[in-house]
Amino acid sequence: MPDALRHKLQTLLAQGSLQPSAAEAPPSPCISVCRMDADRQYCVGCLRTLDELRCWGKADATAKRHIWQQIQQRCGPAS
Repeated sequence: MPDALRHKLQTLLAQGSLQPSAAEAPPSPCISVCRMDADRQYCVGCLRTLDELRCWGKADATAKRHIWQQIQQRCGPAS
């Protein structure tokens, strides 16, 4: 996972922004590295799928937190 995305994720976790009780929707995971991997499964910058990228703009706060949780699972343990 790109360091910028890992830092963004760690910041959101520390702030509690990904908790269901958070008052606001979390920010976009985009780090301006917009390129799909060789298998076209995930963006190499933010680790979102094409479906997640498409729905982000209209997604509610709960859906956005769910996408962030998926990203967290995809990136695996911190190294």
